[in-house]
Amino acid sequence: MATATELAALTGLDVTYDEGLRETFAGDWQGLTHEEIVVRYGEQYTAWKRGEPVRRGGGELETEVADRAAPVVERSADKLPDDGTLVVVSHGGTIRTTIGRLIGLPSPTWEALGGLSNCSWSVLGETVRGWRLMEHNAGSLPEPVLGDDD
Repeated sequence: MATATELAALTGLDVTYDEGLRETFAGDWQGLTHEEIVVRYGEQYTAWKRGEPVRRGGGELETEVADRAAPVVERSADKLPDDGTLVVVSHGGTIRTTIGRLIGLPSPTWEALGGLSNCSWSVLGETVRGWRLMEHNAGSLPEPVLGDDD
């Protein structure tokens, strides 16, 4: 929400908040560092990294995140004029799963998109065949600022 607020201040546009775009709930993993997760939940972490459906720390499946977030993007895009632009601000994992769902990738392959670096963005376009990923993890920083989600 803080990023959306900053963008609104720069552009003068209104922000609409939607609970469907919230960060992935990672249960007992919440608040832990990457290293702590690997030590405490090594088998679960490894299975998740292999693309298996894992409720990290008892939290949400990635497909459940996409189930709630992708329809928000689709509904919002449907309201745009033909030449309109929709800016969606969320967390890296939510954005990755949403992009994966929108472009039709099988869920076990969503990890191939990688997490979104801080201050970076992706660009999708709608075509007659559906959504298309045109740019991913783009940014104007000299070096990417990576999160600790490996």
